[in-house]
Amino acid sequence: MYGSLARKEFEESREVVLWLAVHHQQKKALQLFAKEIAPAGTGMAPGLTNIVGGRPNVSPILKLFSFLYAMDNLKVDIHINGEFAVSYDQQQALPATDHVEGMQYPAMQVPVGGSNTYRLEQLAYTRSGDKGNSSNIGVIARNPAYLPYIQQSLTQEAVAQYFSHLFEESPNTNDRVTRFDVPGIHAFNFFLKNCLGGGGIASLRPDPQGKALGQMLLDFPVKNMPDLSTLD
Repeated sequence: MYGSLARKEFEESREVVLWLAVHHQQKKALQLFAKEIAPAGTGMAPGLTNIVGGRPNVSPILKLFSFLYAMDNLKVDIHINGEFAVSYDQQQALPATDHVEGMQYPAMQVPVGGSNTYRLEQLAYTRSGDKGNSSNIGVIARNPAYLPYIQQSLTQEAVAQYFSHLFEESPNTNDRVTRFDVPGIHAFNFFLKNCLGGGGIASLRPDPQGKALGQMLLDFPVKNMPDLSTLD
């Protein structure tokens, strides 16, 4: 899960969880695997204690494909209690606006530095989830006074490096992560592009919906901070 950022003290752990997943063009091949994996409960590695989930079932891989479709080509009729009420005229809709415009923090300067390092968990809350094959992570400061320090440390580049082991190979590594400001709640929203191995049931990863990414980011070290008691 954590890749190269896994804590060194866990490298010699006495307990290990193995996630084993396969995909194949032929259903019969996967059915053979499902039958043969069952004896692993008694005849695989010494010390194996349990197989979670029992014998697996073969399921198709369905992948989300998002695209834009011109509203001019759609006719929307609104029915109330089964009766036609009105047709929606998209010409009356408000024009689309850039959601970033007017929603950015002013230039923030770190008020005072320091020699302390804190885990992000001590400074913020997080929540994450999938958007197809991509994921977003919301980071909300526990105290508005922490925001400049979070902004300084938790850059797009830093988050991309932190989760570098999750991204699919791409010739352009500069657009892997985009950070958006959320001023109303002293927060940031990070969008991680193509980081879920396909996403949803198309992914063979143990966290195909990115629900654990926010929790993982809470281990991120925020450095050069003063004592938190001086910021309250």
